[in-house]
Amino acid sequence: MKAKYISYQDTHSFSKLVLDYVNDDEFLKPFYSFRPEMDGLKKAVDARNFKGNRAELVEVLNQQYLNVKTNKSVNHNINLLADENTFTVTTGHQLNLFTGPLYFIYKIVTTINLALELKIAYPEKNFVPIYWMATEDHDFEEINHVSVDEKNISWIQQTNGATGRLSTKTVAAAVRAYKAYLGISKNGKKLAKLVENAYLTNDNLADATRVLVNSLFQDYGLVIINADDAKLKKQFSLIIKQDITEQNSAHLTEKTSEDLAKKGYKTQVNGREINFFYLIDNLRERIIEKDNKYTVNHTEIHFTKDELIKEIESHPERFSPNVIMRPLYQEVILPNIAYIGGGAEVSYWMQLKANFDFYKTDFPVLLLRNSALLIDKRSAENLHKLGFKLEDAFLSVEELQKTWVKNNSTSNLTLADEMKAIQTAFDQIKHHSSKIDKTLESSADSAKTKTIHLLENLEKKLFRAEKRKHEVSLKQIENVKNRLFPTGTLQERILNIAPMYVNYGDDFLSSLIENFQPLGGDFTLLLPS
Repeated sequence: MKAKYISYQDTHSFSKLVLDYVNDDEFLKPFYSFRPEMDGLKKAVDARNFKGNRAELVEVLNQQYLNVKTNKSVNHNINLLADENTFTVTTGHQLNLFTGPLYFIYKIVTTINLALELKIAYPEKNFVPIYWMATEDHDFEEINHVSVDEKNISWIQQTNGATGRLSTKTVAAAVRAYKAYLGISKNGKKLAKLVENAYLTNDNLADATRVLVNSLFQDYGLVIINADDAKLKKQFSLIIKQDITEQNSAHLTEKTSEDLAKKGYKTQVNGREINFFYLIDNLRERIIEKDNKYTVNHTEIHFTKDELIKEIESHPERFSPNVIMRPLYQEVILPNIAYIGGGAEVSYWMQLKANFDFYKTDFPVLLLRNSALLIDKRSAENLHKLGFKLEDAFLSVEELQKTWVKNNSTSNLTLADEMKAIQTAFDQIKHHSSKIDKTLESSADSAKTKTIHLLENLEKKLFRAEKRKHEVSLKQIENVKNRLFPTGTLQERILNIAPMYVNYGDDFLSSLIENFQPLGGDFTLLLPS
């Protein structure tokens, strides 16, 4: 595949905070530690003061990979984590069915590529790409479906607990539907086999997800971690106790969010007084302090302060961080220097800097993941024939159609000259009227406004009439937009890897590895060679 790069601004798809961060806005500097540039990353490596237990990290990972077929690259990277000169580059994501939207794939590729670039720039150090599985999330409705072209495939299941612990016994129907879409081509059959092996031979969603993602990315040394683990939680237990009993994160995050909101930035996540859930099988519920007791919401479970501390010490795995505390947990147990996230993630991480400072934990470099639009051959040819550049695809249907009609019409569709003449005439009328009676000025202005409004409506009618003469071309514009932006949003936020893999196979992933530039600061357009 060939790549072309355009600025994030030109896609009209990213928030003000993300664009300001990419463009190094001065106001945002207190909300992160180092710039997402090679110089900033090197500073982050030199400053990293990792206090976690590397031996336990390697032990846990080896245990989690016991029943996973891995290659030398993955095994080597896991063992490298025991070395003081090894650091991680991490991305995190929910356990979406069959990998979910394409941007999940893009996050991982960005992570792999940044680790490779860092090794080149800093050869005496080691850099391991990590996918942090959000196994403790409990919002199954967010992850139980996948979109392949215009068809939705769903996994029907009732659950209230952590999705990573969810049994895969009922997923067979969704697997069959996915296989039916993949078809009988060589690429389709290969992906179908990977999905079957992952989901039908593993007991829970966390293991199924690890096996599938590993089968796609093991050649690049990606290490996949499930932090729903008692040994790892033990390393975090002091912070769990302190934050639940003192509620520090609630106040710190609220203050930071207020500071960002004053500048007009949207609050991405809202914390609570206690930013932990109580987690046991089939249950993940908020912990609430009330009447000097700590109660698990919607249950009869409750603790005194002393009982709570004892429970944390005995069973740290039962305390699950929410979106506010999960990033801190990640940085406590991983020797991490960079976190790769989408726009929303970059935004909410900036709400957390004060919390990291309070708990004396290094804040990683925040890097916006690579985003991409794959423009198929048919769409590229249509855009060219219609007279548009590839980057024009990000304009709205209305803008594209209006531009096309103006460029291809032989009629004069604008009344700008006439409006200008009428405005001049009304200015003269107003001048004459004021000499007779000063109060007539407002009447003249009102008449001018009404007349201009009538002409604007007439201009729109002229344009609509001209559009009817070019229905075929205008429909082509609409069709191209629908193909490239399903449901009117970025392709990567809707489509699954399935159609890309069926069409391009492993070349799709290798093309992403080849063309994504983690530190490039641009949006990627991909075209078949």
